[in-house]
Amino acid sequence: MTPGGDIRDRLLGALAMPAAPSSDFDLNGPVPEGLGARPAGVLAAFHPDGRLVLTKRASGLRHHPGQIALPGGKVDPGDADATAAALREAQEEVGLDPAAVEVLGLLPPHRTVTGFAMTPVLAMIRGPFTPVPEAGEVDEVFTVPFDHIADPARYRIERRMWRGGWRSYHVAPFGPYYIWGATARVLLSLARRVAG
Repeated sequence: MTPGGDIRDRLLGALAMPAAPSSDFDLNGPVPEGLGARPAGVLAAFHPDGRLVLTKRASGLRHHPGQIALPGGKVDPGDADATAAALREAQEEVGLDPAAVEVLGLLPPHRTVTGFAMTPVLAMIRGPFTPVPEAGEVDEVFTVPFDHIADPARYRIERRMWRGGWRSYHVAPFGPYYIWGATARVLLSLARRVAG
C-alpha cells in the first residue's frame, strides 16, 4: 500500500456518501434573509500520515481574527472557482505549492455568519511539506491527527453570548487549539461521513 493510501481511501469513501450543506446557523435557526453568500474556498489538506493542516489566523484580520481555520479565502475575479481560490490561498497563507496537492473532491458548502458561502476542498499533500506562514495573515501553522478529526465523538456543542443572545456552535478542541465555529462544523460533517 502506498503511504497515505488508507487515509486517501477513507477520504474518498467519505466523499462518496451523501451530505447536505451546512451553516453557522444549524444550531440557531434559519440563515437570515439578506445575508450575503460571497463565494470562498478552503483547503482541507491531509499529509499522507493523516495529519490535517490548520492555521491560527492573525489577530489583526477583519474576519475571524485569531481563530483556527483551514487555509483559504474568498474567490477572487482571477480564480476559476472555489477550488482554485483554496489552492491559491493555501499557497499564499502557508506556502503549499498547488503542484504538491492532489484534490480529491469537494465537501458540501457551508454558509458562515460573516456572509460567505465556503466550499471545503478535500485534498492530499504529495510528499514532504514544511509550512511557511504568511506574516500578517497567519500567526501559526499546525497539524491535527486524522484520528481526532475523523472521530465524531471529539466534537461537542458549546454556546456563548453573542450580539445580545445565546449562540450555539460546534467545537473540537485539540491541545492548546480551540477548533470551533465554521471550521469545526465542516470537519464534523467530514467525520460523520468517514465514520459511515
